[in-house]
Amino acid sequence: MQTQEIMSEDKAADSDESRLVPVTESIRYRKRAQSAEKKVEELTELLSQSQKQASSLNEQLNGIRTEQKLTQKLIAAGTVDVESAVLVAKAKMNEHEDTDVDDVIEQLKKDKQYLFKNTGENAVSSKTSGAKNRTNDVYTVLANAARKAANSGSRKDLQEYLKARRNYL
Repeated sequence: MQTQEIMSEDKAADSDESRLVPVTESIRYRKRAQSAEKKVEELTELLSQSQKQASSLNEQLNGIRTEQKLTQKLIAAGTVDVESAVLVAKAKMNEHEDTDVDDVIEQLKKDKQYLFKNTGENAVSSKTSGAKNRTNDVYTVLANAARKAANSGSRKDLQEYLKARRNYL
């Protein structure tokens, strides 16, 4: 019985030795595992930074979209000073985050009437100083001069019409 026990111990020792890895290889495996763990930590940190940056960029994009929509609607509403109206509207929207752009513009029209045109004209940009605005008086003067020149056939009337046209157009 002792011989069987000794033989089984020898067989167990032989099988343990076959499972053992040389020291140099185990050191190499440990270094590879440590570098892999370090790389995982770095990538996890990089991922969290990227997610933070993406969320901040998403917030900025939403803010820009809201401001653009607000600007377009304020221009359509006939705002005299767009920049001031946008700033006031953004302040109101920040106070009450659940409000809609249209509601804010309606509230601005009630509270700050001086920011909007009183007339019912469309919000078309006015002409520059080089281009003269056409008024109804100009049309009547030109129309009368043209009618007079056409009816009389006189060169003098035609000359007056052309001179008036040059001055007004």
